[in-house]
Amino acid sequence: MSGHSKWSTIKRKKSKIDAQRGKVFTKLAKEIISAARRGGGDPEANIALKNAIARAKEANLPNDNIQRAIKRGSGELGADSYEEIIYEGYGPGGTAVMIEAMTDNRNRTAGEIRHFFSKYGGNLGETGCVSWMFDARGLLIIEKSNLEMDADEFTLTALDAGAVDIKEEEDSFEVLTETSDLNKVSEVLEVEGIKISHAEIAMLPKTTVTLDGKNEELMDKLLEMLEDHDDVQNVYTNYEPSEEE
Repeated sequence: MSGHSKWSTIKRKKSKIDAQRGKVFTKLAKEIISAARRGGGDPEANIALKNAIARAKEANLPNDNIQRAIKRGSGELGADSYEEIIYEGYGPGGTAVMIEAMTDNRNRTAGEIRHFFSKYGGNLGETGCVSWMFDARGLLIIEKSNLEMDADEFTLTALDAGAVDIKEEEDSFEVLTETSDLNKVSEVLEVEGIKISHAEIAMLPKTTVTLDGKNEELMDKLLEMLEDHDDVQNVYTNYEPSEEE
């Protein structure tokens, strides 16, 4: 999700993981499979995989499951049955929504996602209908509590490492990179002793929109349903929650 601190959103998702541990094991394994598919099975050369493994361990996913997921993603266990699909659509008030899903049943997943859009005031669209509103970027989250340097020094360090933008939030920094530079920038920061709390390739909105009244309620419910779906890995939107949210 866009809006406010990305770290706040990530922490909210982590709280859900703690509350629904059994349900999310499959989703965590899928995240590892996806990261290994995209960047290889060596976590030291694939920061997204390294981060996915760390999240799985935080949720107490057994190590055997983690290693099996890495091998499935890297092809060591043969062909994988999961298919990665991107869905695009419009939420309440014309908001743009992109969904990254991993499924072994395309028709079932598409039908369920289409139902969510229809139920909460939106509609599932065609491929490309909203993707032009987003840019793919590498995203690194660094918590301020883990930093031993001031904001100016950190900003210069991140820019020297190859970051394209740094956004300061109340309790964290969001470091944006070109997608191809995510591993390189993360390696430089780690050499400087900077702990990275989260790393991923994210779709970030070029501009954001706000909603009010009923549309805001519907949008919040739509995002909640999508994020809780077993096959959905990530949800991106140009919706900016109100200050009350």
